[in-house]
Amino acid sequence: MARKRSHEVDMLNGPILPRVLEFSLPLMLSGMLQLLYNAADIVVVGRFAGSQALAAVGSTGSLVALIVNLFFGLSVGASVVIARYYGGGRQEDVRQAVHSAITLALISGVFVTVVGLLFSEQMLRWMDSPPDVLPLAAQYLKIYFLGTTANLVYNFGAGILRAIGDTKRPLYFLTISGIVNVALNLILVIFFHMDVAGVAIATVVSQVLSASLVVICLVQADGCFRLDLRQLRLYRDKVKDIFRIGLPAGLQSVLFSVSNVLIQSSINSFGSTVMAGNSAASNIDGFVYTGMSCFSQSCMTFTSQNLGAGKLERIDPILRTCCGSLTVIGLVMGIGVRIFGEPLLSIYTTDPEVIAMGLIRLTYVAAPYFLCGLMDTMVGHLRGLGSSVPPMIISLAGACGLRIIWIFTVFAANPTLPVLYVSYPLSWGVTATVHFIYSRFLRKKVLRRYAANN
Repeated sequence: MARKRSHEVDMLNGPILPRVLEFSLPLMLSGMLQLLYNAADIVVVGRFAGSQALAAVGSTGSLVALIVNLFFGLSVGASVVIARYYGGGRQEDVRQAVHSAITLALISGVFVTVVGLLFSEQMLRWMDSPPDVLPLAAQYLKIYFLGTTANLVYNFGAGILRAIGDTKRPLYFLTISGIVNVALNLILVIFFHMDVAGVAIATVVSQVLSASLVVICLVQADGCFRLDLRQLRLYRDKVKDIFRIGLPAGLQSVLFSVSNVLIQSSINSFGSTVMAGNSAASNIDGFVYTGMSCFSQSCMTFTSQNLGAGKLERIDPILRTCCGSLTVIGLVMGIGVRIFGEPLLSIYTTDPEVIAMGLIRLTYVAAPYFLCGLMDTMVGHLRGLGSSVPPMIISLAGACGLRIIWIFTVFAANPTLPVLYVSYPLSWGVTATVHFIYSRFLRKKVLRRYAANN
């Protein structure tokens, strides 16, 4: 294996906590910047285009996730596979996996764009979007999906860099594209009065820019992960490995999105004021989630590289370090945004009724969000060990299934916002517990298999 470069984190040697933090902090900042894209959209339309535009932009998130998350799951699979090859020093396998991953991103992006353009408006109708919100939401989605290919290329490309321990350069690329996004939001909405269309165009332009930067980085790389655009193709065995991990991960995300779409539909039934409050609050609690989710990515990548290198004694300490770190951050941020909920929500809107609705979500979702972080990190741990189908089944039964049952039973009997939101922490806690129990079984199985092969 070649010497580690300055922008790569050595996951195989040395103390774990400093390495995890070195990897996770740029990843956390990258996630925060991605959220700032959405925050800039929501703040600008909420301040300068009104509550209906705010509801239109904010209510599309669950539908976008429903359509694209299957392919984001494949990027997770690519990252796990490349990390394992890289940790094991298998340079030709890394090269083939990189080219397969970018080819998959291009194919997937075109497919998602076509599906989004053709069916997004009908899906909004199925979600019971109010008549005063539907046209604006459909307009936003049709423009947004034009940038899907660039979005997927960036996510696959950034996943490749993170798999080899580089979380810094994806942060740099998002910083640049984020500045462009915010500037275009202000120009197109305030000065050209383009409202929802303006924020959608700004998002697409920023996505194209970030994708271009990550491709240039990979093309100019001097390691085994260097991208040669003339050699883009699908290597059958690499695609099979990517799908083995990524397809269950993507299906899990899609079916999670189904439950979120059902919840969004329930929220829509309360009207545009509740929709706007939920949109603003979900953007705020998204920062809490991002502060924790970087440790899920860290746990997955560290586990995969160490498994590839045969350093199994580091795997349990990696899990403990990631779970402990995310719990501290999740509690501090989750309780913090609830305490300062009113001034934070006032950034998005000046409507006191919208703020009041947003505070309800922050109380029941943001404050106990660390439970979601534990659930996701256990999933990352299991995927790093090469297991993707069982965590998918556990997550669907424990989180997605439990939420759907809750909506059609408890919420149907008592249709209030607090009752609806309680389904989140309840499902996170149950699912995290079952994941932990399964991980103990899987760890023993991996150790036995490794001992038999050595």
